[in-house]
Amino acid sequence: MADDSMTLGQKISAARQKRHWSQRQLAELVTREDGAPISPQYLNDIERDRRVPPDYLLQRFAKVLGLDADHLTFLAGRIPQFMAKRLSVESAFVAFRRGQ
Repeated sequence: MADDSMTLGQKISAARQKRHWSQRQLAELVTREDGAPISPQYLNDIERDRRVPPDYLLQRFAKVLGLDADHLTFLAGRIPQFMAKRLSVESAFVAFRRGQ
């Protein structure tokens, strides 16, 4: 599948599989705010695009998997912070729609 047509879940799944990690292994490396790892079931829901993690978890996925956090944020349907600070809400929405 072409990288630019992947969903957030597909992107995370592909990066995990590239490292030959199980969902359980990746889940152990991504921690919640309280320091506990996310559950493998939660990761499964993310990879199947049934759930979208909060921004802080996107940052942690990016770090663990060596991915760009802003790209994951965009795939999650949110505007990366560096863009949000520079754009009006309307121009950010237009830019986002053009990217789809």
